[in-house]
Amino acid sequence: MKMLLKFLLVFTLILTGAGITGVANAANGDDDDDSINEKFGLPIVVYGGTLTDAQKQEVRDLLGVKNPEMVEEIIVTGEDLVKYIDGEDRNARMFSSAKITRKDKGKGLVIDRATPENITQVTDEMYANALLTAGIEDAEVIVVSPVKVSGHSALVGIYKAYEVSGEVLDKGRMEVANEELSLATDLAEKEGMDQEKVSELLTEIKKQIAEQNPATKEDVERIVEEQLAKLNIELSQEDRQLLIDLFEKMRGLNINFDNVKQQLEDISKDIKNKIENVIGDTGFWQGVADFFRELFQSIANLFK
Repeated sequence: MKMLLKFLLVFTLILTGAGITGVANAANGDDDDDSINEKFGLPIVVYGGTLTDAQKQEVRDLLGVKNPEMVEEIIVTGEDLVKYIDGEDRNARMFSSAKITRKDKGKGLVIDRATPENITQVTDEMYANALLTAGIEDAEVIVVSPVKVSGHSALVGIYKAYEVSGEVLDKGRMEVANEELSLATDLAEKEGMDQEKVSELLTEIKKQIAEQNPATKEDVERIVEEQLAKLNIELSQEDRQLLIDLFEKMRGLNINFDNVKQQLEDISKDIKNKIENVIGDTGFWQGVADFFRELFQSIANLFK
């Protein structure tokens, strides 16, 4: 009976956990509306250009924006896609939206998909990795969408928000960050890899680049191969090469991941915690299995 109660308790926590997170995030959003950070100005809310007026209001509600005058509102369109990452479709449909609150140096990145059921391909860790690549290090970013989308266009909106706030981001880094995000979602889809596993791979490669400071493409290739082996990840030769080419581009841009070592460590810990939560405690789950085996055996004995 104790084992059954423990089993039911864990599943209750799993089912209600997302709601607890949502409440906490909504509360944080309300706090942001109450005061203005005079150093960085108002938080910026970026709306996908395809949203209807009703959907824009839904996005405001999801982001906890009670007073639109306490945030700066901008629109991101297909034109921005072309401008920031050399996208080809000026008529791209843009739904995913974001609220960006800049923070003091050292505060790190806090990423929250307030509607994870509608951001189908990009995880919190994928956003964090891409933004660090683009040069965005200290901010709270909340991403939402009122309809199901991949989540890629939110990245362009975040770039535009930084330009509006007066900060200049390197276009080369933005393009590579977008390529990184696309590769991450492609690997999860094509190779059938868990999204957290993809994020773990990218994060661990960056950590090793920060530690080893590779001087040649061969060094980059060695680091990639070492991390694939360490994480027991099998990729096609084509995808291995795409991964090597991506990090070689980063090396060519002289992206110094040494500056964000702690943030990479934090991302890595978050990923490991999520993986452990999915896998669960081995001893506990073995106990659950034993409980049901004994239960079924007891029922079988009754019929005997």
